[in-house]
Amino acid sequence: MARVSAVILVVDDDPLNRTMLSMSLGNEGHHVLEAGNGHEAIATLSEHAIDLVLTDIEMPAMDGYGLLNHRAGDDRLKAIPFIVISGVDEMESIIACIKLGAEDYLPKPFDPVLLHARVGACVEKKRMTDELRELNAHLAERVEEKVREVERLNMLRRFVTPQLAEAIASGGEAILASHRREITVLFCDLRGFTAFSETAEPEEVMDVLREFHHAVGPMIFEYQGTIAQFTGDGMLVFFNDPVPLDEPAWHAVRLAIAMRDRTAELSRQWRRRGHELTLGIGIAVGFATCGEIGFEGRTEYTAIGTVVNLAA
Repeated sequence: MARVSAVILVVDDDPLNRTMLSMSLGNEGHHVLEAGNGHEAIATLSEHAIDLVLTDIEMPAMDGYGLLNHRAGDDRLKAIPFIVISGVDEMESIIACIKLGAEDYLPKPFDPVLLHARVGACVEKKRMTDELRELNAHLAERVEEKVREVERLNMLRRFVTPQLAEAIASGGEAILASHRREITVLFCDLRGFTAFSETAEPEEVMDVLREFHHAVGPMIFEYQGTIAQFTGDGMLVFFNDPVPLDEPAWHAVRLAIAMRDRTAELSRQWRRRGHELTLGIGIAVGFATCGEIGFEGRTEYTAIGTVVNLAA
């Protein structure tokens, strides 16, 4: 296995001990930083990315127990392994350090072979932990990205046709850019609606529009039409954009027949309520400019050209 180098912090109040540890670790390819007590160690830990800490127990200002206590309360430091190297070779001290989160406890004077074995194991464990943390973070970002994509797609489906929502989700915003294409346009509205709306109660007008839209709206998606706009009692639908279709005019004609038949049933219901309303439909084929229009916060995807006027 290839040797893994690390940044190691040596914490000891004895300069000679620090020098010996630094030389021994340096010979193994590690980069070593030094601190004379717990306070100095905390300052170094806040300024540098440390992979491993080797700490003594008996030190002035803040001893090894205090440093381990501080580590236990700092989530950022919990990922860094601590090895205690101390002349206090008592079971109570060993147990206390292990309970405080120390990875290992080595007595002084230290055995270089054992030290390097313990250091190598801790560094490798830290490396694997870091890689796992990075992987989890990456996975979390991917999940959040997918969640945002689904939420965005669901929101788009509330305002645009499913094929446009899918096209935007898969192909990006470029599909909304203005372009010229031959399309088939279907325009429909309710004949007699103006006279009806002038005499009927507003609630009845809204009920009629709601019934009309609920009846014919899903058909538009079924025949792969793109809803450009609602105009009260009417709607503008076009085919062959943004998703190309084979025989778009045939899609429009089939939709028109289905809308005519469904609205005929509604007309009979409306007539029983005293409303004379029928459906008029116009279809035209020609070139138009298609794309997104509007302003920030409110845009729509539509088609503009004489073919639209002709269908209307």
